[in-house]
Amino acid sequence: MVAHVPMADPVCPRLGAVVGEAAVEAGVPVHRGGTYVVIEGPQFSTRAESMLYRQWGGDVIGMTNLPEARLAREAELCYATVAMVTDFDCWHPGHGEVTVDRVMAAMAANLSQARGLIGHVAPRLAQHPAQCPHHCDRALDASIVTPVEARDPSLVARLDAVAGRVLRPEGRG
Repeated sequence: MVAHVPMADPVCPRLGAVVGEAAVEAGVPVHRGGTYVVIEGPQFSTRAESMLYRQWGGDVIGMTNLPEARLAREAELCYATVAMVTDFDCWHPGHGEVTVDRVMAAMAANLSQARGLIGHVAPRLAQHPAQCPHHCDRALDASIVTPVEARDPSLVARLDAVAGRVLRPEGRG
């Protein structure tokens, strides 16, 4: 089964706006937009890598965002990133070296803000129509490459939870 799902803009503008508004309401510092550089982990960057990511225009470096964004798009889910900073990597001369202890302490400090943010996001989501105006929930409409007659029925059955809408006989794909 081959599918090519559009990923030019992996963050849903509607969901991003909801999260941004909820952050302001919850008193959580927020910076909308930015470029996320995903690295393979778990690891810390070398100083040379960190400087390269900054030259590329990266604002946040992490290990999970892109895989999550791709999986969400393939599952036709709206997706937005909430990146709560734990450290400045090794590029920033005014901050100490990155250590597991410092990262874990920052994560613990971020936890209450994350919980508060979720409490403000959830009610806002109920105010939106079911269908996404940015087509996140219909990303597979024109993405399936494999012709219907060439699809393995057992694979189609296994993909039902994430792609059944377009793969089932009564679906569009």
